[in-house]
Amino acid sequence: MTSERRLPTDRFLFGGDYNPEQWPEEVWHEDVALMRRAGVNAVTVGVFSWSVLEPAEGRYEFGWLDRVMDLMHANGIGVLLATPTASPPPWFTRAYPDAMPVGPDGVRLSHGSRDTYAISSPDYRRASRRITAELARRYGAHPALLGWHLHNEYGSYDWGPHAAAAFRRWLRQRYGSLEALNRAWYTAFWSQNYSDWEDVLPPRRTQYLANPTQSVDYRRFMSDEMLAAMREQREEVLAAGSTVPVTTNFMLPTWNHLEQWSWSQSLDLVSMDHYLDTDGPDGETHAAYGSDLSRSWGHGAPWLLMEQSSISSTLPDRRVHKATHRVIRNSLSYVARGSQGALFFQWRAPAAGSEVWHGGIVPHVGAESASFEGFTTLGRTLEAIREVAQPPATGPVVEADVAIVWHAEGWWATEVEHLPSAALNYSETVRATHRALWHAGIPVDFVAPGAPLGRYRLVLVPSLYAVDDATVANFEAYVRGGGHLAVWPFTGYADENLHVAPGGYPGRLRDLLGLRVEELHPLDAADQVGLELADGRGTGGTWSERSTSTGAEVLGTYLDGDLAGNPARTRHAVGSGAAHYVSTFLDPDSLGRWLRDLAGQAQVTPPLGEAPPAGIEVVVRRGADHDYLFVLNHTAEPVTVTGPGHDLVSDRACADGRPVEGYGWAVVRLAGRDGWRWERGVVDRG
Repeated sequence: MTSERRLPTDRFLFGGDYNPEQWPEEVWHEDVALMRRAGVNAVTVGVFSWSVLEPAEGRYEFGWLDRVMDLMHANGIGVLLATPTASPPPWFTRAYPDAMPVGPDGVRLSHGSRDTYAISSPDYRRASRRITAELARRYGAHPALLGWHLHNEYGSYDWGPHAAAAFRRWLRQRYGSLEALNRAWYTAFWSQNYSDWEDVLPPRRTQYLANPTQSVDYRRFMSDEMLAAMREQREEVLAAGSTVPVTTNFMLPTWNHLEQWSWSQSLDLVSMDHYLDTDGPDGETHAAYGSDLSRSWGHGAPWLLMEQSSISSTLPDRRVHKATHRVIRNSLSYVARGSQGALFFQWRAPAAGSEVWHGGIVPHVGAESASFEGFTTLGRTLEAIREVAQPPATGPVVEADVAIVWHAEGWWATEVEHLPSAALNYSETVRATHRALWHAGIPVDFVAPGAPLGRYRLVLVPSLYAVDDATVANFEAYVRGGGHLAVWPFTGYADENLHVAPGGYPGRLRDLLGLRVEELHPLDAADQVGLELADGRGTGGTWSERSTSTGAEVLGTYLDGDLAGNPARTRHAVGSGAAHYVSTFLDPDSLGRWLRDLAGQAQVTPPLGEAPPAGIEVVVRRGADHDYLFVLNHTAEPVTVTGPGHDLVSDRACADGRPVEGYGWAVVRLAGRDGWRWERGVVDRG
């Protein structure tokens, strides 16, 4: 990730997507008055405005955007200016019909929604560069400009002829020859050997099972192809002389089409659109999950929450009202974990269109509402803690001694067809691991498989089916050097081309783990296996296996059935460290106990020594001159926080106890890390 261009660091950005082109101009002035009332200081403009910026090819109408930019600047509101390339206008589709995407079934899509483009189309790429260059030349030095938001949520695939040609070029560069491609794709299976590059196609819909290596390679290619398109836009911005930061918005939880580590190298800061996937209390752990990923992709630097849900959880089957206190707590959780702001989709709920019920800071009922007043409270809170926005001169914004290995390719490898169990779920396995550490109050980073691991006391590998030589060597060196590495089932079975290592599972990590798995026993969805573990009894689901220790200490076994007495949990001392293994997916309680035990072995503790009560989120964010303690109470019962520090929200000292009401929050400038206590209820220290 580049560092020459930065967002302003004297405040947290607060606001969201603003679509003035959807409203009469008189509404704009009402909008800025309401923005000032709420404390909004940043808006994202232009995300889906290509058809009004360029109503016909080569004819531009910037007058309305000139007035918007000037209006924002006159009212002290900065602009993150988007390039509108995620939604080409109808004239483009008519002029270049072959630039429309083709699905895996070979059917070319029609215009009528967003993301109607084929990413490899030369005509689309030229048109995208042209509109980006025009915007950069016109607004690159505008005083309202805070940063460039390139495109929107990259991730739309195409399986058409343009993609096929680009895929072949990518494969030639990766493999060099058809012979190497055939070896990597194992094309001797099912008579798939290629003798001419023109025969190589994207993994379109076929009669039965697709080639798994081809499928993963296509996802690697698509990530690289979209990255190349984004870099082209960045080049136009830089060529125009603009000096503000450049970003694009990653998207989670389930839409994972990019290899984020490589993308982050081409961004001035990482930004994320993050929508809770539940309206229940687990949503708080999900906010932390997205935050820790975003910060980690930027190697510990501050990042930016570009979008979140304004008044509702975006569940697939219903829109659930989101209480204003939860909006504030979620926003502060993102900030605590490194975000430089809390932006929303969107400023004003639209009057019509496909996302009419997506919500807005200004809801359909208007600003005279409890919802809007909640946003004004958030604006005041972010202003009260603005000193926290100054990042440390060196080091990460949040310190962690535990790392979870994350790789988009690891996710993709577990989505190929015909694995031993269709229930294997990379995202859920990683998420469950992070969730357990959240409940233990232990900060977490994510790392790439080949990243340096020496600064971490404990490294967790919840799921990584395909592992290359460099990753194997990295894990081995880490353990021999004194680290604790923990590995879950179905990890290390294959190399980066998905070729299974012979001789017993988990082939590539077998020696490091000190065990040999002979048989795989996936479980039905409703089945569980009983476990006798060193820290008590537990259960496992989804997976079980028959294995033999080849040096590992057995710390848990299966209780009954055909696998009774077989190792379920092991520890293998290697060098001055240890490699730990679990052969099933533990129930939440057993998983939490295991991770707390591993943390104890690795001498990992919560940031202030004592874990807070259940439902109390505690995060320490590092600043330029001080560290700051965020206390987020996700329960209805008050909690009293006592220790050396000063709460910026209430402007009161915490030495005699700072009560944090139910569903409340505090942000404390720390004067020391020792002596902190968390107690349920309001404690009167008289």
